[in-house]
Amino acid sequence: MVRIRVLVVDDHRIFAESLAAALAAEPDVDVSAAGSGPAALRCLDRAVAEGRRYDVMLVDADLGAPPGPPAVARAVPDNAEGAVDGISLVAGVGEGGRPAVRTVVLAERDDARRAALALQAGASGWVAKDCSLQRLLAVIRGVLRDETHLPPALLTGVLRELTAARRHRTESEELVGSLTPREREVLRCMVAGLGRKAVAERLFLSPHTVRTHMQNVLGKLGVHSTLAAVALARRAGVGPAEPAEALAGDVVERGGQLA
Repeated sequence: MVRIRVLVVDDHRIFAESLAAALAAEPDVDVSAAGSGPAALRCLDRAVAEGRRYDVMLVDADLGAPPGPPAVARAVPDNAEGAVDGISLVAGVGEGGRPAVRTVVLAERDDARRAALALQAGASGWVAKDCSLQRLLAVIRGVLRDETHLPPALLTGVLRELTAARRHRTESEELVGSLTPREREVLRCMVAGLGRKAVAERLFLSPHTVRTHMQNVLGKLGVHSTLAAVALARRAGVGPAEPAEALAGDVVERGGQLA
């Protein structure tokens, strides 16, 4: 019998232990649990080192979030170890050369926007926390067959969100395409978190010239701050300059103004 290794990631201990116990009652399922994003990443890495990687990870959508309204998810985290919620963790799992693990987000409420973010981050499914065990097992086995699972009520909303995200990405790519090669270099340095002085040293330019290039980048991208330019660049698929070694204490932006 082929066994399915499942990792439950939820900071609500009673829920995590109850779910793990219910899944463990299945003859072909092995289950472990983690109470935070960093703990989950350590479990994944340890399992790989021991030659027994997980097949599916079930992640609480609001992992680590304080009580109250759901946290706003970051589709692409800057640092997986600092993952705030489940969707950030999903995106972080694929980093660091980890073998592929199917991820399913467990949510207390339907939210088309967050479900779309989860899919963009690499999740294979979004299911309600209060769904039946049979439904959850069907989703687990389904994602292992490369299926994507969403509640029927969310399909239209998720499709709308994904279509809008694709349109925004295309618009961002067109704006980045209007930059000169030098301006694109400067933008990649900005994505890497480098300030004006560091960019000047990296590109062997004067700080004044770099400031001019940065102002031109903001103007062509139609934004008013470095943070907005970096966000747009990420949507367009622009990566950081290599090697991306931000200088300690280097200020990228103060109050929306270039440093």
